[in-house]
Amino acid sequence: MKKEFLYEMLQTGSVSGNEVPLQKKCIEFMKDVADRVMTDETGDVTHVINPSSPIKIMFSGHIDEIGLMVTHILENGMLKVASVGGIRTSMYLGHKVRIYTKKGILYGAVLCNSSLIKNKELSASDLTIDIGASSKEEAMNVVELGDTMTIDEDVRELLNDCITARAMDNRIGAFIVLEALRRAKEKGCQIGLYSTTSCGEETSMRGAYWASSRIEPTCAIAVDVTFATDYAGTDPAETGDVKIGRGPVLCNSTIVNKKMNEILKEAASSLNMNVQIEAAVGRTGTDADKIHFSNKGVPTALVSIPLRYMHCHDEVGSLRDINDCIELLAEFAMRMNENVSLNPYED
Repeated sequence: MKKEFLYEMLQTGSVSGNEVPLQKKCIEFMKDVADRVMTDETGDVTHVINPSSPIKIMFSGHIDEIGLMVTHILENGMLKVASVGGIRTSMYLGHKVRIYTKKGILYGAVLCNSSLIKNKELSASDLTIDIGASSKEEAMNVVELGDTMTIDEDVRELLNDCITARAMDNRIGAFIVLEALRRAKEKGCQIGLYSTTSCGEETSMRGAYWASSRIEPTCAIAVDVTFATDYAGTDPAETGDVKIGRGPVLCNSTIVNKKMNEILKEAASSLNMNVQIEAAVGRTGTDADKIHFSNKGVPTALVSIPLRYMHCHDEVGSLRDINDCIELLAEFAMRMNENVSLNPYED
């Protein structure tokens, strides 16, 4: 596992709608692996090995993150913003931000005062960003409406192979599908494998749908993060008992193909790998939903990495879980061929 590139992904801004700079880094990272690279107008990128194979397995991890967008510039040069995805607004108060402009990264600070701290109904429209400008005209020279921003955070390694960073949701899923493609090729995979880093999941879930529509996969695995329940304030009764460092999480859902889950369990067993189980009724809230309903209906599974403090600036996950998920997906690909039926009425 090339964790240095994972850290680079986590350091690179990719707010929903502004994924292209990071996608270009992924293309460069995979240039010696992929037999073919597919791009589209949506911003998706799909790396492919064995494109001539009639069997097409899609791995999909969304590469966008939540953040803010500049919506107005005040006369004093400060910025007003809107939320992009499900941010936790109060966490932005008094924090530094990175603004992604056409001229590069611009830094700012989020205004903080006692009335804002006491506001229990705080929304993104209440936030004001100070970039040090003295006038609207000065700010307009460096910022454009529609520019996105993220919290100014770094990656830090913790004990027991854990890391903390912003946007692990879902940089780690995008990283996993890329590395799983690499690992499957190393293992001698012969079927068509399509690893998509998709756009827009946090706002519209558009990317995975359009990528699947173009690929027309035999089956697909969405890779995302899921809520760990191993810290105070969580309730394992809601979806299951999920812990970081205990392995990838398979989802038992009414839309997940049960045969795919069994193949994943068999693959994990062959690798002496622990997997965890979560439950979801109906839609999963991930790209798996959009992929499943694309084309004529795509057999789909969901594999997730346990994450603490999701949609916060200090999300925590396990490098061991990430590496295990890479190996699990590669082994799944090795087990798929034209003789494997995912139809529940066929043996």
